[in-house]
Amino acid sequence: MPAVTVADVTLLPRVPEPGAAAQDRPVRSVTTAPSGFEGEGFPVRRAFAGIDLRDLDPFLMMDQMGEVEYAPGEPKGTAWHPHRGFETVTYIMDGTFEHADSHGGGGVITNGDTQWMTAGGGLLHIERPPESLVMSGGLFHGLQLWVNLPKADKWLEPKYQDLRAGESALVTTADGGALIRVIAGELAGHTGPGSTHTPMAMMHVTVAPGATVRLPWRRDFNALVYVLSGAGSVGAEKRPVRTGQAALFGPGDTITVSGNEKQESRLAGLDVIILGGAPIQEPVAWAGPFVMNTRAEVLQAFDDYQKGKLGVVPATYIPHGSAGGNV
Repeated sequence: MPAVTVADVTLLPRVPEPGAAAQDRPVRSVTTAPSGFEGEGFPVRRAFAGIDLRDLDPFLMMDQMGEVEYAPGEPKGTAWHPHRGFETVTYIMDGTFEHADSHGGGGVITNGDTQWMTAGGGLLHIERPPESLVMSGGLFHGLQLWVNLPKADKWLEPKYQDLRAGESALVTTADGGALIRVIAGELAGHTGPGSTHTPMAMMHVTVAPGATVRLPWRRDFNALVYVLSGAGSVGAEKRPVRTGQAALFGPGDTITVSGNEKQESRLAGLDVIILGGAPIQEPVAWAGPFVMNTRAEVLQAFDDYQKGKLGVVPATYIPHGSAGGNV
């Protein structure tokens, strides 16, 4: 069960049901995420594999990390690695992760926290579980989303946003059938804490068994739903979806997600991430950790990295006992 929950969703502000004239977005495709390993060996699902990059714009990729119950000594992270030209959004549903970069930024995120890193012109970065989690083992579940930056912002000074779990706007549907955590963007007047460089929305929604969520959605945004866990359906046509599947929607005014009556006993319902944004519509040149507009810019990024221009690994790079903030 995700760390951010409420005792009684009926006490939360309600998102009004869209009017009868609102057009349901049709489901264009449902794809299944392949599984793999990232960094030093933590398991991931490649959430948007099989979806054309033009349909993802302004998003690039998303990895679901876990859900996994680690034994002592098993938790893994990444080594130091470079980024340039985009943003990483790391959302931890359960467990703890430490982040740091060569510009002195970083912090600890845990149980519903989000770290929004604007790589901009470039930096070196590391993410890993804390030593205490490595020693004890335990539950770990999170995701990392890559958001492209428009050409005008690709050379911004790197920065972090540490978004605490309690800062997310919590709302429910008209019938109280879902818990909606607004991390970025706006939903029916309720705004998440994430500050974005391109208009977008990101929400984590738990749909109760048998409930249906019909959310208003900006027409100029694309729309994606990724199933973190559980089973249900998407769209007015009720296309079946399950853990590790992503639904891409066509144009319209609303997104519909329904939870099956029967879920695994360990689950509170159907858990999904709902994403949408205004397409940047610029050329994308992408290789490894660099996302630019031209091949020449990507080659320059690799050259700058080899020459140490993206920073050096600091002698002390992980804050101890911190709940976030800069090193």
